[in-house]
Amino acid sequence: MKIFQAILPAALTLGLTHAALAEPNRVEFPDNLGELALYTTVARGDIFENVYTSQEALDAIQQNDEPPYGTQIVLEIFRDDALWRYFVMQNGEGWGDEYDETTRTGDWQFQWYWPDGTINTEENTERCRACHQSREGRSYMFTYNDARRFE
Repeated sequence: MKIFQAILPAALTLGLTHAALAEPNRVEFPDNLGELALYTTVARGDIFENVYTSQEALDAIQQNDEPPYGTQIVLEIFRDDALWRYFVMQNGEGWGDEYDETTRTGDWQFQWYWPDGTINTEENTERCRACHQSREGRSYMFTYNDARRFE
């Protein structure tokens, strides 16, 4: 929260949106997307999502361990058969320390990206965190069971 308070005045001067500043965020766009394992696809009306992560994360989940720090879960989201955006959840040691117990998702943080890898400032990641809190017993993942079954 201290980071947010420190940059808010400067960000407002620069005209950045609240959505981009909703929370401190360390999530990075994956530089190894082509190396990640596609472990499930989710369809929602005219939207479908390919869900990727590392083999190391899949191995940990299948052994009932937590995904290691640095894990990225990447949703490649298509709308009307065209790449629309990416959603990335990533964990890091101590990343949950900035949140109180009622809003924490372990050490996971979330970010939306456009197809070119730039941050999508139209989305507020606070709502991602609020929704993913319901998956605490499954590494905060909605696709946890799919990852457990991946071969």
